[in-house]
Amino acid sequence: MKPTFLIAAIASLALLAGCAGKVEPQNPPKELRSFDARVGLETLWSQNAGSGLGRANYPIAPAREGGLVFAADEGGRLMAFDAANGNRRWQQDLDVAVSSGLTAVAGEVYLGTRNGEVLAVDQNDGEVLWRARVPSEVLAAPQANQALLVVQSVDGSVTALDRASGDERWVYTSSQPSLSLRSNATPRVIDPVTFVGQPNGRLVTLDNRSGQPLMDMVIAVPRGRSDIERLVDLAGQPVLTPDGRLFVTSYNGRLVALVSTSGEVLWEREHSSYLTPIIVGDVLLTVDETSQILALNADNGNEIWRNSDLEGRRLTAPAFAGGNLVVGDFEGYLHLIDVRSGELTGRTRIDSSGISVRPLTEGRQIIVLANDGRLEALDIR
Repeated sequence: MKPTFLIAAIASLALLAGCAGKVEPQNPPKELRSFDARVGLETLWSQNAGSGLGRANYPIAPAREGGLVFAADEGGRLMAFDAANGNRRWQQDLDVAVSSGLTAVAGEVYLGTRNGEVLAVDQNDGEVLWRARVPSEVLAAPQANQALLVVQSVDGSVTALDRASGDERWVYTSSQPSLSLRSNATPRVIDPVTFVGQPNGRLVTLDNRSGQPLMDMVIAVPRGRSDIERLVDLAGQPVLTPDGRLFVTSYNGRLVALVSTSGEVLWEREHSSYLTPIIVGDVLLTVDETSQILALNADNGNEIWRNSDLEGRRLTAPAFAGGNLVVGDFEGYLHLIDVRSGELTGRTRIDSSGISVRPLTEGRQIIVLANDGRLEALDIR
């Protein structure tokens, strides 16, 4: 077993595996400046969703399906709320140390734990339907297709479980670097295949029938002398478009657009990010490691605009609502940015504990979970 230590190497990273100590952030957070807000944010409801993400800020992002929002805390309290008014439908004490984001699909909620357990829970009442073991701690939200639940563990292994029973179907493992980001790298799962970003800078396509690799390609190549300089984790979730294009980010590496079926590279550019980008129309929106926000032409990778107003503020992965890109920051502010121009359009403070998980959005509604467990729903006016 490789030894694991902790390091705060960059302000935007919470944890690394393999080294110890603290250093000053390379990109100190910019102070917020006033601007002319073009949209308003009205609070619809606010609730307490438990004790929050814990001292390590585990990425326990909430999930939504239909009219229900599901949230959990690090101590294992799982709750369901009415998305319209915030009324609590039920609460279940799971008696596990939750560490992953939640996934809500087809009447069930899936989550992972610090001791390498995966749970399936009934959305109606919080009853645990099954539990399963995977090789190590789970930070990534489990991903489902029609038959499988695919789980990526922090050791880089990928396990496919039967969605109905939790029985193991296959496990994929590969060699890992001695030092890697302790990230919530999340696979992209469709019915025939799973796309997996690895800490070694490679993107692997797995056959969902067997777990065997169909394609294995290099996205980022390690550079530099030290192990930290050579980090090239594919920590964000690959983004797949309906026409079969796949967009992959890497830390200390590249942003690559490729054909998902063949691996043909359509375009690439230097870009370091550990967050999942989003696509809005023909625009790819991504937050880099310094918390600068870039809008790129999805067809060719050309930069459309760049916003550096929030540099160093440890932004969440971006979401989209009502024509705006939505991000939270380390001081608990929620920021709205016009997708077309890159200009700030709105801002409000949710909670001083900070926001580290991606906001949920649907239409013009935004649901935000603060680090201390405050869950707030807002409407863009």
